[in-house]
Amino acid sequence: MLRKLQIQHYAIIDAIEIEFSPRLNIITGETGAGKSILMGALSLILGERADSSVLMYADKKCVIEGYFQVANKTAVIAFLEQHELDVDTELVIRREIAPNGKSRAFINDTPASLQQLKELASLLVDLHQQFDTLSLGDTDFQRNVLDALAGNQTEIAKYQSVYQELQITRKELDSLEKQKAAFHKELDYHQFLYDELAEIALKENELETLEAELQLLSHAEGIKSTLSRVHFELNGSEQPILPLFKQWINQLHAFANYHPAMQSIIERLQSSQIELQDIADEMDQLNNKIQLDEKRVDQINERMAEGYKLLKKHSVKASNELIAIQFDLSNKIQAVLQLDDTILLKQTQTATLLQSAQQIAKKISLARHQQSKPLEKAVNALLVQVGMPNARLQLRITDQALQNFGQDQIEFLFDANNSNRFEPIRKVASGGELSRLMLCIKSLVAQSVDLATLIFDEIDTGISGEAAKQVGRIMKNLSTNRQIICITHQAQIAGKADAHFYVYKENQGDKIKTNLRLLTHNERINTIASMLSGEAPTAAAIENAKEMMQD
Repeated sequence: MLRKLQIQHYAIIDAIEIEFSPRLNIITGETGAGKSILMGALSLILGERADSSVLMYADKKCVIEGYFQVANKTAVIAFLEQHELDVDTELVIRREIAPNGKSRAFINDTPASLQQLKELASLLVDLHQQFDTLSLGDTDFQRNVLDALAGNQTEIAKYQSVYQELQITRKELDSLEKQKAAFHKELDYHQFLYDELAEIALKENELETLEAELQLLSHAEGIKSTLSRVHFELNGSEQPILPLFKQWINQLHAFANYHPAMQSIIERLQSSQIELQDIADEMDQLNNKIQLDEKRVDQINERMAEGYKLLKKHSVKASNELIAIQFDLSNKIQAVLQLDDTILLKQTQTATLLQSAQQIAKKISLARHQQSKPLEKAVNALLVQVGMPNARLQLRITDQALQNFGQDQIEFLFDANNSNRFEPIRKVASGGELSRLMLCIKSLVAQSVDLATLIFDEIDTGISGEAAKQVGRIMKNLSTNRQIICITHQAQIAGKADAHFYVYKENQGDKIKTNLRLLTHNERINTIASMLSGEAPTAAAIENAKEMMQD
């Protein structure tokens, strides 16, 4: 509820403070007195853009503040918590426009963006102006009206959760199927490459090991010849080296006691003799092991030729790289085989979600169909009350593919002249007809949904007499459970006010300024009488005004 509105230095308003009633607030005044200026100021705290042209003074900033009671507004409190804004039972929105045209917005004294202001304002205020009736032709608005009256909010939330999951699952399934198609194009080639590598069955570092073995076999004859020659020189030549070591050691033993260093030399010769003997034995063993095997050379050359062919084919240099490629190809082949199982699982999930979405959509659709005739009947009855006895509303609900709000296409059709030719509202209804139709619809929706503060800016344009009286009654009924603010020229509507504000212009020094005051009971009588008969109300007009206020 908008408890208070403060305006400073806006257009021709110097300073105004309005404390609104929680029920029906009526604002009247002469044409040009500044009623639209009030709405302009209010729209600023609702997130509309502004510039320096709204400034009353070139050297003073314009400030508009709105005080809202939000104690029971869970959506508002959730918004404040989501944006880390202070939460209290009263919410203060402030808008400042500096002389240079720069604008700042605040929510509970915390700086906020215009987008945040708009989002929050949509939870607080429903500002209905003459041209806002265009939303009546919007299919989203029409669907929301029907769903509000059908009580579909919970089911729609449940449906949208399932539908969104269905869309995600469908995308995943589509991606998997495309992936499968792409994999199958390459599967035969991957299988060929894998079979080729599997057939050769390389072991870790095999080609490098074979290269070393081939080098050994290629030089086997030279290696054996050299080993034999060295072994012979050590043990079997005319002057073998090892016996010489033994001879030298025996000769030096004869003089071991005559010099202290002699024993050390003898020991070193003994160690060298032992090491040379060990080398000779190992060379003999190695010589016996090395064999010149031409058949093995051919086998290695053949194996290496196959391996090097694959190295070149895959543009790699080592056996282990080929093994890694074989492993990767195996994974790709297995992925194709496993993909069928994954696709089958995803298809099952999609079918389950689709069935669930269809069941909920049917439930929503049934509620819409059940509510469509009562809505038509209720709106058409209200249209008679507001002076449109020949006008009729008809709802058309057609099946369509599942989308975000179910399986129905909803359209409001209108016949203004009882011609039985129903056309979409956006094509046939006039501005005045749209205004009254919107009021009728909102009055019905308000019974099912906790609407924000409803603000009507001259919605009564083009009506008078009994129709205006009925519009006033509808607004009065609406205000029983929610706040209504209405700018009107109709005495019949003004007579229903719980709080009646009068906008007027006055000369202050050399300037004309807009001001506003809350009318007393007697002032209301005179004002409503003036609206009926002119500036000097007649006695009959005064009595008529009293009657309107009591009705």
